[in-house]
Amino acid sequence: LLTTFACRMQVKTWTHPLVVSLPLCHYDDTESARSSRRQLKDAIYSTLFDMNVPAVCAINQATLSLFAAKRTSGIVVNVGFNQTTVVPILYGKVMRKVGVEVVGMGALKLTAFLRDRLQRNDVQFDSLYTVRALKENLCYVALDYEAELHKEAKAYFSISPGNRFSLSKERFQTGEILFQPRMAGVQAMGLHHAVALCMDHCRDAELTGDDNWYKTVVLTGGTACLPGLA
Repeated sequence: LLTTFACRMQVKTWTHPLVVSLPLCHYDDTESARSSRRQLKDAIYSTLFDMNVPAVCAINQATLSLFAAKRTSGIVVNVGFNQTTVVPILYGKVMRKVGVEVVGMGALKLTAFLRDRLQRNDVQFDSLYTVRALKENLCYVALDYEAELHKEAKAYFSISPGNRFSLSKERFQTGEILFQPRMAGVQAMGLHHAVALCMDHCRDAELTGDDNWYKTVVLTGGTACLPGLA
C-alpha cells in the first residue's frame, strides 16, 4: 500500500483522508460472518492508521454504488468478475437479514461463453483481450430473446488495422446467459429471478411503511454497461 500511495499515486498518506471500497463478502447475517467483516475492517484500519492516514471510511461497494446514484435505499445489482450479487440496502445499510442473492454468473463467464462460441465457429483470435473487446463493443442484451433469434444481428468490429471480426447471434446470446445460465452449463437462477426474489423478501420483511424503497434498482459493474441490460 505504501508503495502504491508514494510511487504510483504520488500522494502523502498523512495529508489525505481515505474512502476504502470493500468487496461484498460474507453475505450472511450469522455471528461468524459478522466477525469476519469486523476483522477485515479492523485490519484495514490498523494498516492505514499505521501509515498515518488521518481518517478512513471503509464501506462496501454496493452502498457506494447506490450513493453514486444519489440514493440511500434500493437494490444494487452488481455484475462482478466471477459472480453477480443482488443487494437490498435501506438508508445506506445492507439488509443482510432480508437476504443478499448471489448468482454464479459474472463477466468472466460471459467472456468464456463468447470465446467458446468463436472457437466453435472457427474464428481465430490472439487472446482473451480480443474476446473481451468484442464483448464490450458488439454484444448486447435482447429485449425478447426468442424474437431476436429470427432477426439479422451481424455486426463488425476491427481490433486493429486488418484484424476485422464479425459476430451474429453471439452478440445477444452472450448477454442472455445472465438470464438463462443453463446456456453456459451453469445451474443457477437467472438474474431476473434473483432480483424478483430479493424484492419479494424486501416486501415480506415490512421494514418500513413505504414499499417503494426497494423498487429503485441500480446496476453496477463493467458488464452492466451492455446495451439493453438497463
